[in-house]
Amino acid sequence: MNYFVRRPWDLPQNQITDQSIYSNKTARREFLKSIGVIAGAGLSASMLGCKKATLEEIDAAGEVEEGKQNYPFPRNDKFEYGRAESVRKDAAQYTNFYEFSTSKEVFRFVEDFEPTPWKVSVTGLCKNPKTFDLDDIYKEFTLEERAYRHRCVETWSMCVPWTGFPLSDLLAKVEPLASAKYVRLVTFMDPKVAPMQQYDQYPWAYSEGVTIEEAMNPLMLLATGIYGAPLPKQHGAPVRLVAPWKYGFKSIKSIVKIELTDKQPATFWNTLMPHEYGFEANVDPEVPHPRWSQATEWMLGSRERFPTVKYNGYGDYVASMYES
Repeated sequence: MNYFVRRPWDLPQNQITDQSIYSNKTARREFLKSIGVIAGAGLSASMLGCKKATLEEIDAAGEVEEGKQNYPFPRNDKFEYGRAESVRKDAAQYTNFYEFSTSKEVFRFVEDFEPTPWKVSVTGLCKNPKTFDLDDIYKEFTLEERAYRHRCVETWSMCVPWTGFPLSDLLAKVEPLASAKYVRLVTFMDPKVAPMQQYDQYPWAYSEGVTIEEAMNPLMLLATGIYGAPLPKQHGAPVRLVAPWKYGFKSIKSIVKIELTDKQPATFWNTLMPHEYGFEANVDPEVPHPRWSQATEWMLGSRERFPTVKYNGYGDYVASMYES
């Protein structure tokens, strides 16, 4: 089944919704129908009646204390942005995390989310299936900080220092079988703290997938931190994928399961709108989104515009995987 969902950037931003509507599942669903929104669309902060956050509130939003004593980790100087680093506040206040809200101001809605304790199970076509908790991650893997460019399919971009380790290091622990061709990743499912998961029109839980070759590329990171601290909740605490040559929706947040499989897995946005969100989803200025050009991108904060570069500038690392 294919779904049609109007995304938040299709809606005007000056609509005000009473908080009682948003807090009540039935009333919320009826309200969305009344304004022509299918499957939960862009409830902006203004629509929810939220006050403007102070800079201090934005900076502290979604902070995670557990594991903080481990940070910062050494910076890998091999990676450079090629432009100015994004301001932490700008990155903290403008994120996508549809489990909590279709507004960009996800930091307002994550208070009840508890990313610790946490476990990530690795199953499927491997010799040594295993479940890792956060202690395992910090003890068994060598973490480092990397300066990566991040490109959203919506054309905004940022430059942020992620802390993490290559996904390939984790896969090496479970020893993939030769029959494993894809890696499926799944986030948590808890509608009590993630209200958008109450909408059964979406194919929850959020899932993503990459080929085994992509997963083994040393550029692909399992991130546990950003800006020298544990991931804030709105950034996908406590562990997320970072695939810097792909559009941001591929970099799934708050991972609980990784499965090795021999079949291309169904994924969240590709299931909803396959004509707009491809499975591969590599950054490419010459392949427009059906509703906008991908030729340029703009930076969070400064709004400075740059030409989009194929593979987001990481062609030296990944282009060989796509040569026919």
